[in-house]
Amino acid sequence: MLRPMIQIDEERCDGCGLCVTACAEGALAVVDGKARLISDSYCDGLGACLPVCPRDALQVEAREAPAFDQAAVTEHLASVGEKPEAAFKLRQWPIQLALAPLESPAYQDADLLLAADCSAFSHGDFQQHYMLGKTLLIACPKLDSFEYREKLVTIFSHNAVRSLTVVRMEVPCCGGIVRIAQDALAVSGATLALRVVTLGIDGVVLEDRIA
Repeated sequence: MLRPMIQIDEERCDGCGLCVTACAEGALAVVDGKARLISDSYCDGLGACLPVCPRDALQVEAREAPAFDQAAVTEHLASVGEKPEAAFKLRQWPIQLALAPLESPAYQDADLLLAADCSAFSHGDFQQHYMLGKTLLIACPKLDSFEYREKLVTIFSHNAVRSLTVVRMEVPCCGGIVRIAQDALAVSGATLALRVVTLGIDGVVLEDRIA
C-alpha cells in the first residue's frame, strides 16, 4: 500500500540518536553510526522524529510499504524492555486538531477522541479512562481561531473512522465542541457512534451519554 513513511538522508545523518528517542514505536535505531528504519511496519508515518533532528536528515515521503502494525510494535517494545501499555496511550502526533493531518493511518478503523484542551487536566486518570486505544485530537473553540468543522468534515469523509468520543468540561464554552462534532458528522454523512462525556471542574464525570 502507498502510505507516508520516514526517509533518512544518510549523508546528512550524524548518528546522534535523537530521532530514536523521539520514536515511540521503536521504528528507528542507530546502526553503524547512522539512523536506520528497522522495520517499515513499525513506522506510523506521522513524523514525530522530524523536529528533533539537528541535521534535517529526516522527511516523510509517500511510498509502497506494509500497513502500520501496532501489534508487532507492541511485541517489539516488550522484547526490548519497553512498556507498551504506557507507550500507546498516546498513539499519534500531532494531537492538536489545527495541526492534525486530513488523512492518516492513525484514523483508519480508529476510535477517535476529540477532547477539550482543559479536560485532561481535570481528570486524574484521563489517559487510562479515555485515551487508551484511541486516536486523540484536542481543541478549544473559545481560544482557537480555526475552522474546526470543515477539517472534521474532511477527516470523517476521507478516513474510515469507527467511532467518535467527545470529552468536554461543564463550562458553557465547551458546548461548542459538541456542536462542532455533531455538525461535522451531519455534513460529512458519516454514521458514527457519538459518545459525549462531560467532566466537572472538580474532575467528576457529570454525564456520559450517546448523543
